[in-house]
Amino acid sequence: MDSASREAHWQNVYTTKGENEVSWFQENPAPSLELLTFVKATPKSVVIDIGGGASRLVDVLVSQGYDDVTVLDLSEAALATARMRLASKGEHVKWVAADVTAWEPAQLSDVWHDRAAFHFLTEPDEQRHYADRIQRGLRPGGHLIIGTFALDGPEKCSGLPVARHDAKSLAVVFGDAFVLLDTRRHEHATPWDASQRFQFSTFQFRP
Repeated sequence: MDSASREAHWQNVYTTKGENEVSWFQENPAPSLELLTFVKATPKSVVIDIGGGASRLVDVLVSQGYDDVTVLDLSEAALATARMRLASKGEHVKWVAADVTAWEPAQLSDVWHDRAAFHFLTEPDEQRHYADRIQRGLRPGGHLIIGTFALDGPEKCSGLPVARHDAKSLAVVFGDAFVLLDTRRHEHATPWDASQRFQFSTFQFRP
């Protein structure tokens, strides 16, 4: 799927469904917060949330005093949902509508977080472009936290095929400059109480 088609798909999703009407909705982003603690992120850390869209992670980070947070998503509508929800509390958040595989990072981040975005990139070229953006956008010594469907997770989401992963397959994509620190499974309950098997892997960038 090309960039324009991806953008159109996600714009349609977020203009026709409420944020709690999609399978990936998470009231409490506990797995992500646990991993931010694991990598010793602080309110002074520069954090980017890839595919963050309408996610509640930014709400928690803002409430904890993080003052340099970027949320990147293909969908303007998803970002608008989060901006409206946060209102003035989110005035310092950087909202970026872009395709991460073609985006040029404006600064280096300490933490690159992605929950449920990367697994929609099913072609090797897309995955390679994504990995290249991380190397351009993550400071040496910084951390990559990435959550994807596990190898026994769903094969499709939102009508699209996904690439399921474990830590080994992610390491192949990202290369030797990324050192695996942690991998763990997570059973995500959708708003309609179905179970989706995720795996989260945390790497340190050591170029």
